[in-house]
Amino acid sequence: MPKIDHINLAKLCVGAETIADLEAWIKRRAMEQGDAFRHVHVTRMWPKQEAKVLAGGSLYWVIKGVMQCRQKIIGLDEVTGADGIRRCAIVMDPQVVRTAAAPRRPFQGWRYLKPEDAPPDLPSHRRAETALPAKMEQALSEIGLR
Repeated sequence: MPKIDHINLAKLCVGAETIADLEAWIKRRAMEQGDAFRHVHVTRMWPKQEAKVLAGGSLYWVIKGVMQCRQKIIGLDEVTGADGIRRCAIVMDPQVVRTAAAPRRPFQGWRYLKPEDAPPDLPSHRRAETALPAKMEQALSEIGLR
């Protein structure tokens, strides 16, 4: 088995009810910004394991209590807010990859997610299917059916 030398991040996707909401938000931002579009999420904390995050990590999104998708992390940029505080802009590939549903309790900020603890990507024949309601996804996941 090949050695895995990266680490992922997990984050609550606040404001999104579904994966489609996240995808629509990304598409809207891309249209507004045109050629200058870079998909970023700005967070207060900088990952101490920066090298491992950049070695192939993804940001796994938790939507309505269920980890449902991920985006490949392609960079970490320093940004300074209007308040003068240094923050981390997580730069991601805009493509959203659906994953198997994995229930998660609420948390603040982001968390490290080991590759062995990350839900697998959905097989290609299931990536385009309509997402189930969050509560149903969570119930199926809890009994091992999703």
